[in-house]
Amino acid sequence: MAAATVLSPPEDANSPARRTVSREDLLAAALKLIGPHRSLSTLSLREVAREAGIAPNSFYRQFRDMDELAVALIDVAGRSLRTIIGEARQRATSSAASVVRVSVETFMEQLRADDKLLHVLLREGAVGSDDFKHAVERELHYFEEELQHDLVRLAALDGAKLYKPELVATAITRLVFAMGATAMDQPPEKDPELVEQISTMIRMIIVGARSPAAFRRGR
Repeated sequence: MAAATVLSPPEDANSPARRTVSREDLLAAALKLIGPHRSLSTLSLREVAREAGIAPNSFYRQFRDMDELAVALIDVAGRSLRTIIGEARQRATSSAASVVRVSVETFMEQLRADDKLLHVLLREGAVGSDDFKHAVERELHYFEEELQHDLVRLAALDGAKLYKPELVATAITRLVFAMGATAMDQPPEKDPELVEQISTMIRMIIVGARSPAAFRRGR
């Protein structure tokens, strides 16, 4: 699946038609500068302005500072990823197993996508400022809420009930993002093996949550 096109690269700064810069231009410029080993927190305002082809003072027409730009980019990344994975889940409605597999495969595809939006969520949640971490945490909560609804729906289709679905959604979301952060530092050739591992772990969580007797024994 191709990555969703959310932000386009900044136009050539030498273009005579270029007079102003939009928020999207600055977000795209920041995305172009970050990478697997460079987070938003290391970017300077001057770097982003230069990449966007504007004077540093023009930056302030769109953002108060780099922190505001970073939080906006985290929001864009979260919305984009939720849309892509949500659409994948809707296409795979035959069983919980198929939904899990398609969702994990889609997640890994986005990890390798050129737009690097997923990198923003994975990196900034670990090494960013408190504002960045809070923004990432907010996006993770959105994922968990949407996943919880899907898990309950799929369990009902199988005539089952889920023990504490909100915790199940949290466990799955945190697992996938933690594994994704690890995968960023691994070669893409390992992705199929990782997809299989993550899918199996998620199914184990779901099977356990559908067996409330296991929790009663643990009391």
